[in-house]
Amino acid sequence: MNVTENNRRQHDRYLLPSMYTEVAVRLLDEERFGHEGHAYDISKGGLRFELDRAIQPGTRIGLRITLPGASSLRVSERKPVFAMGNVVWLHEDDLEHPGPVRMACVFSNFCQPGDEERLLRRLHSGQFSLAA
Repeated sequence: MNVTENNRRQHDRYLLPSMYTEVAVRLLDEERFGHEGHAYDISKGGLRFELDRAIQPGTRIGLRITLPGASSLRVSERKPVFAMGNVVWLHEDDLEHPGPVRMACVFSNFCQPGDEERLLRRLHSGQFSLAA
């Protein structure tokens, strides 16, 4: 845990190469991941991402996160991370223009055995930079 006077976050946040970090989202009343976008940054506690469709804060979602740079890793480490989360904010300015909408979610739980551990191993591998 890394909480400082200027940083309210509970967990270190890591920058992701947004165009190379795929995120797929499904609403809980949907059977498949029908919304695709890209992630900007991630921590053990949540994700900042963009989709072509705005999802209102308070909405519970399922996520499939595919971290980049996995080609040199073992097959088990290349698997996407699956999590459930709650959308906590969206960038209101994005709603005024056509195109992607930036938003953030807080993870409520990881879905498959090993998802959380695999995410943390990848984040602490030195491949990704800490966000300011």
